[in-house]
Amino acid sequence: MSKMQKKNLSKPDEKRTFDKGVVEVAALGGVEFGRATLQPGWKWSTCVKPLVKTKSREAPHLQYHVAGRLHVVMDDGSHDEFGPGDISLIPPGHDAWVVGNEPVVIIDITGMVDYAKPK
Repeated sequence: MSKMQKKNLSKPDEKRTFDKGVVEVAALGGVEFGRATLQPGWKWSTCVKPLVKTKSREAPHLQYHVAGRLHVVMDDGSHDEFGPGDISLIPPGHDAWVVGNEPVVIIDITGMVDYAKPK
């Protein structure tokens, strides 16, 4: 019989910091939950791309947006903006940045396994 389990992102299994951002990751039930906090001025292509050395973000994200506004542009040129209360499914092949002066806080359940890990 399975046991009930609990973790808290305030006490993550792993914490990764990078320019203008931090990701706190906790694994539970085979899922790597991540809370990303991205400061104003954060942009994936300038703050994370130098670490991972890929053309664009190559992992999908299923996210709940807690705070702030995030603009996402796909490699094909399509784009959208997400804010508090939005749930987003973002396929591989994108760039993103914080819009405005409020930090972005996102809970991600699919794209944090290797997020901001240097290659």
